[in-house]
Amino acid sequence: MNKIINDIRETARQLLAEGKVDVVIGYEKGSLPLKATPCFIHSSEGVDSLIWDETCENNLATYVAKTPGKKAIVAKGCDSRALAVLLQENQLVRDDLYIIGVSCHGVIDQRKIGAEVGEILEASISDGKISVKGMEGDKEYLFTEVKDATCQTCRYPNPVMEDLHIGDTIEVSQEAAAFADVEALESKSDSERQEYFKEQMSKCIRCYACRNACPLCYCQECFVDCNSPRWLTGGVNRAENLLFQAGRVMHLAGRCVDCGACSRACPQGVDIRALNRKMTKDVYVMYNHESGISEEGKPALNEYSANDPEQFLVKE
Repeated sequence: MNKIINDIRETARQLLAEGKVDVVIGYEKGSLPLKATPCFIHSSEGVDSLIWDETCENNLATYVAKTPGKKAIVAKGCDSRALAVLLQENQLVRDDLYIIGVSCHGVIDQRKIGAEVGEILEASISDGKISVKGMEGDKEYLFTEVKDATCQTCRYPNPVMEDLHIGDTIEVSQEAAAFADVEALESKSDSERQEYFKEQMSKCIRCYACRNACPLCYCQECFVDCNSPRWLTGGVNRAENLLFQAGRVMHLAGRCVDCGACSRACPQGVDIRALNRKMTKDVYVMYNHESGISEEGKPALNEYSANDPEQFLVKE
């Protein structure tokens, strides 16, 4: 891991010193244990703050379109897939982007650790083990035990597009995508699913952290903020929460790269991913489409094929 960090720093230093980019977007150590934070390096003197480990959870593609000038970005698989979608949708200029690709073994599920040890006071990572000191006790975990749920189903840990790759690549099966979690939810009765989402939407405080963390929620004005027409009131209730989340899912149809940024950003632990994964499965099954696999492709709903399913059309 130290070699990867050193190579990231040297690459960033060279790109900035040679004037090839104006800024390098990467990760630095955060103020909280097990928490990296996005950083923006504008000079070669600042590259020594760059890090790379299992705490680098943010999808950095969120910041690329908002950052002026030529930029380099440290991108794992899901970041690169989001970049591919943004390029497909003409939100980025490829010539202004230098992608430093790094393969990702996954990120840590801090909520799982916190549920067992309470507030995390101190933590360290070494040789695939996470040692944690918490308010309610100390514990050591294997990384595989606290790997984020999104990362457990990831089929693209290696960047799908990059200008330079740092470190080794990860061998991963490219068999058909598995949706065991979605199928488990689909197997429930209508009333059971309704109760589940009632419970989840009751937790939502509509802080919009999920929207702000999503690299593909880039509208200048979100539909929930519109005054004319007015979609939602200023208050928070379960029905409006569901309307907001369902609206996001529809807008992300064929676009979501399942990076999990929305779920990790949620302060209430709402199972946002359940809706996203259901839509991802439907798009995959109906259109054989996975988002952000290459910058040359197009989002599923931007293409028409005579073979597209038409089971929703009523024929006289």
